[in-house]
Formats: sequence, structure tokens, C-alpha cells
Amino acid sequence: MTDATPIVVLVSGSGTNLQALIDASADPAFGVRIVAVGADRGGIEGLARARRAGIDTFELHLRDFASREDWDAALAERVGSYAPELVVLAGFMKLAGPCFLARFGGRTLNTHPALSPSFPGMHGPRDALDYGVKITGATLFVVDEGVDTGPIVAQTAVPVHDGDTVDTLHERIKSSERGMLVDWVGRLARDGFSIDGRRVVTPRKDPA
Repeated sequence: MTDATPIVVLVSGSGTNLQALIDASADPAFGVRIVAVGADRGGIEGLARARRAGIDTFELHLRDFASREDWDAALAERVGSYAPELVVLAGFMKLAGPCFLARFGGRTLNTHPALSPSFPGMHGPRDALDYGVKITGATLFVVDEGVDTGPIVAQTAVPVHDGDTVDTLHERIKSSERGMLVDWVGRLARDGFSIDGRRVVTPRKDPA
């Protein structure tokens, strides 16, 4: 599909969200073409998934650069070489820096395993469980310079069960997160969007 929206996906681990996007993009109606998958480390399943699907891959290791700023600039340059319209951080464990955001701010998406603005940072499911909330979930947002603070695209609610551990809760969150990510990446790619303050505006009404 020549008019499919080109996207780059960045990963750091097993790539289950990436796989969901690969599977969805096999349908021309989804409107997305994954032009490259990048990672900040080697030997991960996320890169293997991309290679099995015939998608270009690249690695940029922070240790290979004199500074984080140099790494961030190199990441922006490498991602830019694929001319994506969207960038999706799918379990990417590095923060986007100023150079990257200067080029891809406003069109980089990430997910967080909590209902933002609650429980930001690395341990959303654990923090939600410790706090004793009855409902948590996942958030899809447009990346900004903060930690899980960007304008919210969508959220999905996940109940907390009495017998939950961090692992069981996180797995249930991730399952809902994948569906939300696939649905909205496709929708944003097909229909476009704009950002008005903290609101992400799409041309069509929210799905029922």
C-alpha cells in the first residue's frame, strides 16, 4: 500500500507491542507501514521480530557515544533517515532528548502502564497496587520533555483484583495496552491529528 503512513518503532525488549503492530500492518486497510525498528541494545527479541518480518533494523548503544546528547542526536538522525510520519516507542527504555524532540516532537507516541497523571515512572503497576487503587490501566500519549507527561491520546481501564501481584496486574495491563496502541496508531496514521494545548484532536468522534 503506497499511501500507508511510514512509522519507525523503537524497542528495548521482547517487542510484544511491536509484534501487534507488525501483525496489524499486514492488512493494507490498517494504513501503516513500519519502515524501521530501532533499539538501544542488541540481542533482543524485538529486533528479531522485526528481522523475521523483513523490516530494516538498527542499534544505537548509549555506551558508544561520548554523551547522552550525542546519542540523542544520532538517534534523531537515524530515525530521520527513514522519513517517518510517526515514531512509536514500544517498550523503549530511554527518554527522548531535546534533539530528538526538536525533530519528532508532536508525532512521537508512547504508552505508560497506568492512568496518567497517576503513577508516572518505571513502576506504574507496582505503585498502583501499593496505593490500593481499584482501577488502573494504560495511557497512550504524545511524548514531551517530561516523564509520562505528554498530551493524552487515549486511556484504557483495567480492574485491580484482590489477589493481584505486580506481575499479574502488569500482564493484564499490557494486554489492554496492546489493543489500545494498535487501534490508535492506525487511527492517527489514517486520519491525522493535531495538538491543542493538552488535548489531542482527531477529525472523527471517539469510537463507541
